[in-house]
Amino acid sequence: MGNFDKENYLNQINESYNFLNNFIKNEKIEIPKVAVVLGSGLNEIPEDHSIFKKRSELDYKDIPNFEKTTVAGHKGKLIFSNYKNTNLLFLQGRFHYYEGYDMKKVTFYIRVLKKLGIDYLIITNASGGVNPAFKVGDIMIISDHIALFLPENPLRGENLDEYGERFISMQNAYDKEWRLKVENELKNKGVPYVKGVYCMVSGPNYETAAELRMLRTLGVDAVGMSTVPEVIVAVHSKIKVFGLSIVTDIMEEVIERGVSHQEVLDNVKKSIDNIKKIITIAIDKIQ
Repeated sequence: MGNFDKENYLNQINESYNFLNNFIKNEKIEIPKVAVVLGSGLNEIPEDHSIFKKRSELDYKDIPNFEKTTVAGHKGKLIFSNYKNTNLLFLQGRFHYYEGYDMKKVTFYIRVLKKLGIDYLIITNASGGVNPAFKVGDIMIISDHIALFLPENPLRGENLDEYGERFISMQNAYDKEWRLKVENELKNKGVPYVKGVYCMVSGPNYETAAELRMLRTLGVDAVGMSTVPEVIVAVHSKIKVFGLSIVTDIMEEVIERGVSHQEVLDNVKKSIDNIKKIITIAIDKIQ
C-alpha cells in the first residue's frame, strides 16, 4: 500500500461527501440513516417497488473518488429509497481486494457513508457453505467473523481520530441486540435462516480442498471474499452492523466438482424473497 497519506484520504472523503450531500439537496430527498450493501446477485432487491419506494439513483462512476466495480453481479449504483418511514441507501455492488484495490479503497465508501449520516449498515454477501449442516440457499445471519486471513487490515496506518480510536474492540461487531431482535421476529414469522461465523479470504480463486478442511476445523461456517474489512471500518466509525451471507455452494460439492461465479449468481436468486423479508425485518427492528 505504501505510506498512508491521511490528509489526502480525508480530503477525498470530504469531496465525495460534499458531492453526495449536494446531490441529495438537488434531488430534494432525505438523508438516509440506513445503508444496505448488496452482494453478488442481489441488485434486483431495491427494484421491488411493492416494498421499496425508489427516490433517485446515482452511478458510482459519477461520484468523486469512488472506484469502478468490475465484477459481474455488481451494478455500481447508489439507490436512494424509502421503506415505510425509513430513508434507505442501497449500494448495488462493492469493491474487492482481488480487483486490485487496497483496503483503504475497499472500505472508502464506509467512511463516506458515516460522514453522510449513516448509523446502521445492513451488509450482504454470497458465500460458500463450510458448515456441514448448511445447504445451498440458506441465509446465514453473521454472528461473528474471522479476519485473521486478511492480506491487510483496513485500519493500518495513521488512525483517523475523526472516526474512532486507534484500538477498538470487535466483540460486538455484528450488533447483538439488533441481531437477536431480528432473529426473534424471523422465528415468529417462520422465515428460515441459519447463523454462524463468516471468514474472508482474499480471492479471486476459490479455496482448495485442504483450505476448506482447515476452515471447518477453525469453526468457520461460511467463507467469502468481502465484508470483513468493511465491517471493521464500520465498527471503527461507530456504525451498527447487521450481516447476511447467502450460501451459494457447499464445501463437499466444491471439492468434488468446483464452482463458477455464474453458479453463485444463479443460486443467490433462489433466496431473493426471503432475503427481502430479512432485510425489511432488520430495518423494522432499528430503534
